[in-house]
Amino acid sequence: MRKPVIAIDGYSSTGKSSISKIIAQKLGLVHLDTGALYRGITYFALNHCIGEDGQINLSDLFSRFKEIQLEFKPIDTELVMFLNGQDVAKEIRSNEVNENVSLIARQKEVRDFLLDAQRKMAEKGGVIMDGRDIGTVILPNADFKFFLTASVEERTKRRYLELKGLGIKTDENTVRENLISRDKTDSEREVAPLKKADDAIVIDNSLFTKQETIDLILSYLKTF
Repeated sequence: MRKPVIAIDGYSSTGKSSISKIIAQKLGLVHLDTGALYRGITYFALNHCIGEDGQINLSDLFSRFKEIQLEFKPIDTELVMFLNGQDVAKEIRSNEVNENVSLIARQKEVRDFLLDAQRKMAEKGGVIMDGRDIGTVILPNADFKFFLTASVEERTKRRYLELKGLGIKTDENTVRENLISRDKTDSEREVAPLKKADDAIVIDNSLFTKQETIDLILSYLKTF
């Protein structure tokens, strides 16, 4: 029996990635964190494509795509992001990457660069993929589509604790402003904006624990 293809979209810090990982483990699926792909490109740009003005030179980045090799490698029970052979799982969660990833993610050239790769990863089934345009652009024919949302206040707490756990110094106000800015940028960008697919199941998990959100999603997947 073919295993399902599941798309989970939603706002930052709604738990998309961590929830998808657990569901993947429970159902024997492969989890692909597409946000990590964009963060990987952002990390590359910050290290190799800074112009004289101190900003990312997008033209330079586009011309160097051939130098970028992104892959997920299994370590223990997780797929970890590697950039050109280097484990960058912690580095791609830094404040600097957080502040620049929306700029990178809204570039058509970047999204085109990653589109085919993401679709090939899912074509045989047995995949759960999370991001912002999975159900609308990357996998419009997914068997199941979910859209996660939560209040800014709750998402701020979650992101702050995540960064603190990674040893990244910040404060809750900075985190909150970054989330608000990113929500606006992601929703208003011209190329593949953050948007709920018409047939997606919406879950507001502001008042749900991670386990409660997982249990709710699994209840829908029992029908497959």
